[in-house]
Amino acid sequence: MKELPFPMTYESVVLISAGASGIGLACARALAESGHRVLTLDIDAEAVARFQDEFGKGSAVVCDVADAAQVEAAFHSLVDPHQRVDLLFNNAGIAGPQQPVEDIEVAAWQSTIDTDLNSVFYLTRLVIPLMKSQRSGLILNMSSSAGRYGCSMRSPYVAAKWAAIGLAQTWAMELGPWNIRVNALCPGSVGGERIDRVIDRDAAERGMTPDEIRKIYQRQSSLRDFVRPEDIAAMVCFLAGPGGRMISGQTLGIDGHTESLANWLDP
Repeated sequence: MKELPFPMTYESVVLISAGASGIGLACARALAESGHRVLTLDIDAEAVARFQDEFGKGSAVVCDVADAAQVEAAFHSLVDPHQRVDLLFNNAGIAGPQQPVEDIEVAAWQSTIDTDLNSVFYLTRLVIPLMKSQRSGLILNMSSSAGRYGCSMRSPYVAAKWAAIGLAQTWAMELGPWNIRVNALCPGSVGGERIDRVIDRDAAERGMTPDEIRKIYQRQSSLRDFVRPEDIAAMVCFLAGPGGRMISGQTLGIDGHTESLANWLDP
């Protein structure tokens, strides 16, 4: 195991779904550098092995968060040695089909809802008893700009992301008396390999260049740029710190101000 680049004295325990790569990993690193013990459930076995190498033995378990039984087993494997969770970040999600609603297969709809929405419930129901016993905690649901404004051709994804906001607001009411805060995060398009693949596919379908499509996507934000994983990590760390003490039931945009998610190229 590599020498850890952060302190071994942990002030709190963080559980992140899909934390072994991408946004989740950026948040894990930022939280660890702030002194938190970070744990993750992730479906990618190779990424889990790398995570354990970086964050320590027992920090990660392979798990399909769309499967309630797997989530419960993985949760106990990770959390039981610590007997506490101070922050749950429901980060796992898939893009789902990009089709007109009438063309979406039932299996594709269900798969997206299982991963993007049901996993939020599976993990949250397990963490709440611990947080209630602590009389403290923070739960963050990963939503999206699409969860505030809608997004054409993305019905199951949008349904899950709108629901993540509704659950955050509902759970904030329900859990506030135990000093448990709940918020929803709404990033805009996040730069990286995933959005690059979407842009390349869109460009090919429309007979345009990737650079032309990229500029159109960036015009959805007033700041004309994509979000970085580090931008999301900074917000997570702020909410987990003393500055976030009275922030609950909120839908927090990390998007450079979304102007529109309408398809700018449609007639």
